[in-house]
Amino acid sequence: MSALALPESASSGLRALSADFGAGKKAALARAVSIVENQRAGSDVLLAAMHRHIGRAHRIGMTGPPGAGKSTLTTWLAAELRKAGLTVGIIAVDPTSPFTGGALLGDRVRMDSVALDPGVFIRSMATRGSLGGLAAATREVCDVLDAFGIDRILVETVGVGQSELDIARTVDTSVVVLTPESGDSIQTLKAGLMEIADLFVVNKADRPGADRLRNDLELMLGLRSGAVTGDATGHHGVDFKAAMNPAKAARAFAKSDDDATWTPSVLRCVGTTGEGVPELLGALDRHFGYLERSGALVSRRRARLRERVVDVAEQRVRRRLWTDAATAAWINERIPELESGVTTPYAVADALLARSGELLAGAKTR
Repeated sequence: MSALALPESASSGLRALSADFGAGKKAALARAVSIVENQRAGSDVLLAAMHRHIGRAHRIGMTGPPGAGKSTLTTWLAAELRKAGLTVGIIAVDPTSPFTGGALLGDRVRMDSVALDPGVFIRSMATRGSLGGLAAATREVCDVLDAFGIDRILVETVGVGQSELDIARTVDTSVVVLTPESGDSIQTLKAGLMEIADLFVVNKADRPGADRLRNDLELMLGLRSGAVTGDATGHHGVDFKAAMNPAKAARAFAKSDDDATWTPSVLRCVGTTGEGVPELLGALDRHFGYLERSGALVSRRRARLRERVVDVAEQRVRRRLWTDAATAAWINERIPELESGVTTPYAVADALLARSGELLAGAKTR
């Protein structure tokens, strides 16, 4: 890749970084990631220049409860992808240090077996209070890795809860990692993981309860896909007997090549030995192939671009409005009217927007 096309107003420092980035220097990649992650001066310029170069990497999310073995599986995946000659970027989202505000780096320590591989780039990012199991700048950092030419981007969340499902908005394929200790399968359903998962992995599958968890997941997938209905006979090669067994039917659906639907596979892995990782890689390739054939990849990426526009617009509106001294003074003047009931917060908000058109458009600064 050649140097990024920067505007004439770009600083000499950004131009030098652009040249090194285009030359494939990992030091330039690390600097670009830092600029974007911390929203330093020039981050918008860099991201805008990179935009035309994104869209080639397969972005894979690894999510699930804390302690499910996501870091170990991510390490195995990276190692296997490197054997296939592919470059790998890993974004490991860690809890925020209460002292420095940075990442605790726990995930990165567990990935030391691939950390020195020149074809692997690892970045630990702190959540910094962001909900959703991800750092706020995760999508932007994915764009940087994509523009650099990374083939596979693995995004590991800090661990999901009932509302922490942002990973599905960030990646092409979402992998939910569970263990026999994850608890009742109904709790998994309540957490919303059934809705975001493109693939399930039952990790630590050598422990008691793993087969039961896998069967429970496949049972729910079969019920959700309607595999128990009578018209399932012959559909995707699923016979009537299989249709009466939702778990078995879901497994058959997951192996079909139908471009109209996708039923997540439920895979067994043992993170300590790497057992099941080749099968996981095969399932990831099948899912990406399904996305390409069905048109779902285009739809997902268009939705992601739309969300990026919305996010950037909201960030700029907040910055322009709430850092403007005249706006703050105007709101303070309305407080007595609000207290007396002469006006309402809704009327004040409408008036604020009506008077702030030029400010929001960036036409003037008061």
